[in-house]
Amino acid sequence: MAKPFFRLLTELSSRKSISRVTGSFAKSSLSRRLIPWFAKTYGIRLEDAEKHWKEYRSLNDFFTRRLKIGLRPIDKGVLSLASPVDAAITGMGPIQDGQLLNIKGQNYTLEQLLNQSPRVVNYTDGFYFVLYLSPTDYHRIHTPISGRIIEKEHIPGKVYPVNEFGLRYMRTVLSRNERLVTYVQHEYGELAVVKVGAMNVSSIQYVNPLPEALVIGDELAYFEFGSTVVLLLENNTFTCKADLMVGSKVKMGEALGQLHLKHE
Repeated sequence: MAKPFFRLLTELSSRKSISRVTGSFAKSSLSRRLIPWFAKTYGIRLEDAEKHWKEYRSLNDFFTRRLKIGLRPIDKGVLSLASPVDAAITGMGPIQDGQLLNIKGQNYTLEQLLNQSPRVVNYTDGFYFVLYLSPTDYHRIHTPISGRIIEKEHIPGKVYPVNEFGLRYMRTVLSRNERLVTYVQHEYGELAVVKVGAMNVSSIQYVNPLPEALVIGDELAYFEFGSTVVLLLENNTFTCKADLMVGSKVKMGEALGQLHLKHE
């Protein structure tokens, strides 16, 4: 009985208007005084931030903070795919006939996730990661491989939570929430970085200016409050690190595996 009730409450509170209200407060100067409390509550190391917390204009300004140089070394191996974010892996594995299977008990189709994009065919038997960013995590998104942006798409949607409850008990939230998709061409093929909005996320922002040519580790975008990145690798171009599994924690810049020339 409790789960259907909470699902109903979540459905009612998933409107962008509610998310905009909370986002407006987080961007206001009034929210600035909450930074120490927020950092303590979520175990965020203030000393890792690029600036002293008093230099941030608002809670949102702190939340989208950069880190001190050197805290996230980038694995720049010739074949390495670097994690674009600090995150917990909440789903990963081969894409089977265009489906992402058993993400917290639910299956997703690429057609739903990518909004019927004609590029779906490139990923039908590829590999995927679902990377969840909690409020504790660093929230800037970096490019996982050197290459160039070949297409971008903004997909409007809801703002359901993408935490454990949302993924398990709400219906296919990753393909119903607002998404920002970036397709990147690289030496071995292409990949898609799908940035998924969430409850209390007022927006997903690209860095400005956004270059067409990307170098591994470059800033690509950032979330205003916690969310998820789905990383899609093209068919037959990627081998995952053997020690990664659902539940693993990764840091931005850490190698997720190796890219290679396409083989059939």
